[in-house]
Amino acid sequence: MYATQALTQLVPLAADELDKNKVTPGVLGFLVFAALAVGVWFLMKSMNRHMGRVDFEEAPDPAAEPADSDGEAAPAAGRAAASGKG
Repeated sequence: MYATQALTQLVPLAADELDKNKVTPGVLGFLVFAALAVGVWFLMKSMNRHMGRVDFEEAPDPAAEPADSDGEAAPAAGRAAASGKG
């Protein structure tokens, strides 16, 4: 016998006690909500762990000219050599 068939057999037994104005989610609703909350908590914990491992270095803006210690803009060839690209 399937679970849905078993539940439909029990519905007429509870129909006498059921007040249609006071229907609540009950224990099953709470358990589903609690399971979802625990799942979201684990996902957020995992996301924070993964984001902590990311080694992200933002590329400099090509329109902005970095200044040397003299206050002058560095030549383009010097910037490429200093960054290790070339």
